[in-house]
Amino acid sequence: MEIDGSAERGRLLRLRCSVQNYDWGRIAPDSRVARLFSLNSGVEIEEGKPFAEFWMGTHDSGPSFVVQSGGNGASIGSEGGDVSLKSWIAQNPNVLGDNVVENWGSNLPFLFKVLSVAKALSIQAHPDKELAGVLHKAQPNIYKDDNHKPEMALALTEFEALCGFISPEELKGVIQNVPEIVELVSSAYADKVLHVNKLGGEEKIKAALQSIFTQLMSASKDVISEVLPKLINRLNTGKQVEGVDGQGTASIAARKAVSG
Repeated sequence: MEIDGSAERGRLLRLRCSVQNYDWGRIAPDSRVARLFSLNSGVEIEEGKPFAEFWMGTHDSGPSFVVQSGGNGASIGSEGGDVSLKSWIAQNPNVLGDNVVENWGSNLPFLFKVLSVAKALSIQAHPDKELAGVLHKAQPNIYKDDNHKPEMALALTEFEALCGFISPEELKGVIQNVPEIVELVSSAYADKVLHVNKLGGEEKIKAALQSIFTQLMSASKDVISEVLPKLINRLNTGKQVEGVDGQGTASIAARKAVSG
């Protein structure tokens, strides 16, 4: 299966790729991922099943395989069998280029995906590279690899996403105009944010934001179940809330997705 890397740079190799059927994926046949997988694999897709992610790469949880014949018509794999892209690159590291090999070794340094999303995805916090290695070593069953996973997204269709945090001043406006938020995090934590100012220094601002965010993310299901419908109902009935116009649309969509 070993092929000179310089010869391989001039032609394309056909890959047999993997698919992930996470619950949040769009249902076949409406899923773009399902259609791509069917075209790539020749397998008839199972209608009514979610198809969430189409993976092209070397990740062990969904590897791609090289299936195209070699330049002389012979199969790349031994005895006609498929060869994992990871193994093939290890045998032919030159195809990556010197800069990639020098920085990341003889492996593909990214995982290329196509997503078909039907429900709101969960909030994610990715570790840095150093912490990712520690977590993978300690709990490989949960943290499948030692990568830190910086991400870049390109939209194939229209979609909405929430990213980052609003400013402290905007957060104060939300607290003052959205009683449901205060009810969710408690007035004590809300007051911490309302009373911070730039004169107190960055550390005090960070501490106040950290405390209210922690309170929000650790709120019990019972409290969320009691408070969230109030906000959703108010937004659904057209009662605009200063500071949450854009987020309001997303929150309604998320609520519908979670409630099924």
